[in-house]
Amino acid sequence: MAIPGNFLSATTEMVDPNTSGWAAKLNCTLSLGSGGRNGDGCVQMQATASGEMQARTYSSYAVIPGETYSTFADASSPSLPERIGIRWLTSAGAEISITWSLTTASASAPWHRISVGGQAPVNAARAQVLVSATATAAGQVVYFENVYLGYPLRFAGNLLSFDAEQQEIAGTAWAVESNCTLSRTAPAVSWPVDWYYSGGEILTLTVTANGNASALCVERPAVTPGVEYLGYAYLSPPTTGSSCWVELRFYNASGTQIAASRSTLVPPGTGYYRQYASAVAPAGAASASLAVGITSATAGQVMRSEGAVVKVRTSNPTGGLPNVNAVLYADASFEQGVGQWTVPSGVATIARSTPWGAQGFTENYSLTVTSSTATASTIRSGRYPVTGGVNWRCWVAAKRVAGGWTLASAIRWYDASSTLITTTSSTSAAIPSDGAWWVLQQDFTAPANAASAQIDYTLTATASASTLQLDTVLLYQVLPQQSVVTSDTTASAQIVIREIVTSQLMTIYRVLEDGSRTLVRGQSGLIQQVTSSDSTYLVTDYEAPLGVPFSYRVEFYNATTGALAGYRTTSTYTLDPGDANYVWLKDPARPILNRRVLVQKAPDWKQPIDQQAYRVRGRQNAVVLSGVRSGREGDLVVWTQTDDEREALRFLLATGNVLLWQSAPGMGESDVYVTVGEAAFPRVTTYAPEQWREWTLPLTEVDRPTGGMAGSPTWTVRDVSIENATVLALISRYASVLDLALGQRAPA
Repeated sequence: MAIPGNFLSATTEMVDPNTSGWAAKLNCTLSLGSGGRNGDGCVQMQATASGEMQARTYSSYAVIPGETYSTFADASSPSLPERIGIRWLTSAGAEISITWSLTTASASAPWHRISVGGQAPVNAARAQVLVSATATAAGQVVYFENVYLGYPLRFAGNLLSFDAEQQEIAGTAWAVESNCTLSRTAPAVSWPVDWYYSGGEILTLTVTANGNASALCVERPAVTPGVEYLGYAYLSPPTTGSSCWVELRFYNASGTQIAASRSTLVPPGTGYYRQYASAVAPAGAASASLAVGITSATAGQVMRSEGAVVKVRTSNPTGGLPNVNAVLYADASFEQGVGQWTVPSGVATIARSTPWGAQGFTENYSLTVTSSTATASTIRSGRYPVTGGVNWRCWVAAKRVAGGWTLASAIRWYDASSTLITTTSSTSAAIPSDGAWWVLQQDFTAPANAASAQIDYTLTATASASTLQLDTVLLYQVLPQQSVVTSDTTASAQIVIREIVTSQLMTIYRVLEDGSRTLVRGQSGLIQQVTSSDSTYLVTDYEAPLGVPFSYRVEFYNATTGALAGYRTTSTYTLDPGDANYVWLKDPARPILNRRVLVQKAPDWKQPIDQQAYRVRGRQNAVVLSGVRSGREGDLVVWTQTDDEREALRFLLATGNVLLWQSAPGMGESDVYVTVGEAAFPRVTTYAPEQWREWTLPLTEVDRPTGGMAGSPTWTVRDVSIENATVLALISRYASVLDLALGQRAPA
């Protein structure tokens, strides 16, 4: 894989498919080896005699005097330590000098990183990469590949210098603070092949006498009070039981330390483990720095550190995108403890997981929740600033370790005076028992006057001795996964569903208070296990009931197995029916035609039935054979009050489509789908200019249609002009004037 920003060609970097990017410089022969990490190929550098051998890049690369450059490679040798260097050349190709790395502390057959950085000399114009080892006999071999030359690859947003971060130049950015000596060493450390932010040179702290020891970065980058910062570094402890730490410190304008946040490593071994500390810069803070150390050490013990960072908190600790999480890093990640979390009720106990790397969803630790009994407990976060009146998503990763658990989330909203406004809660969800991490998220709308928020998790253990892990707590502003906007004017509800997995099937139900469900109609028909080509889906429900509460349930299914993959529910909404003397007549297929009309007289319903009576001789009672009783039939009498209303109702009835008749609750009429027979609409008086008409509409109850709908009540001439450059364009897009009026395009 190509290393970002590499001056070297892919062949030179990866040594695939050949060694053409390399040349022998001193006492060696080069050949193509196998078993590389970045592709199979690697350079095999073999000594022709005892003594130093060197290989160089075949080409040289342009550099700018005074700029800092770095180089690294992965190397392997069972018998020889290696080093890497940058060879600085004039524009004529003459060697000026070589910036060498330290030689690895010992030979190592496993792939390990060698690296160095340095400034280009004043008259440098070109540079080459050198790889070197000193052979004790002819035939000894060093392998190398995954080679980089370019500007230093840095942790995003690091306020410390490259040398303070990776110790690749001189290591002078760090100084002894107490009871130790400092040096740079180059142990043979294996880093992942695609990890480019840690190198060969390592800050090495050697304890002078029994007790605590520490080193401090002498750089003091400026900080802003009230802003959250992260500090982190790799720590390599001398033993598994060592107490090593990293500490983020803040200083005032005179250089006096005013605050510190320490994070202690719980090591699973003696490798290299990244440990995080975080804090909000306090009032009066002007600068910050990083310290590393070991507590209760033994004289002669060695602790190593690499990859030191101080930065403004970002969405990802090692990335550069701005942070959107309102929850402080210490409370969200549990990297330095339990943060501000408490247990206001219940028997549960909380602690940071142990050791490093044993339980973590995004980083290295998580929160361990333990309940000794099968009871409910509440754990509560700190409070975080929020914006009122917008949607916030509460997100957490959970893993069941022992026993059984259910989890419900709630947000406590506070105003600017820290007074509790209200608490909004989610329903409870069971944590599956397979030991995997599961994500639970819920959207909440903050009250308009909310200024801060606090998270509660109600955790119910369903068995004694239950253990649960929680990690990566998020509270961030986002458009809701599903939102509903009702319109009393059009007697409809618009549903927007976001963050859809397009490979899944989707069903949308309208749900009434009694739990009954009705499929919502979309453009292509009832929305039942349909696909969406986009991550956002919008539909308007023109058949929502009037004056009664309803909500929506969105279900997602695996497209292959048909199994339910998840569901979402919305809040409850109610459409205002307005004046009870008016009713709605709606065309489910063409909602642009929907009309509200004044009722003169409701139907006197009757339900016809086909029957045949047979009178048997000698029997008093007839034998009656009956069919199924039909749906209701009756005449609805309505008034239109203006010429426009009359023409609109004529337009609605002209299609002959099935209509939905809706009236206000309490009028004794349930929603019913009907067809309308021959309609009469005489004037209410004999006066010729009379605009009022009395319509007699013969209704016959029918089943709900299953087809799709076209058009929208909001479709206007302006929409036509925006979407069509010329009138000619309409001919190919719309089959008829009616289709144009409805916004229903012809199939492509």
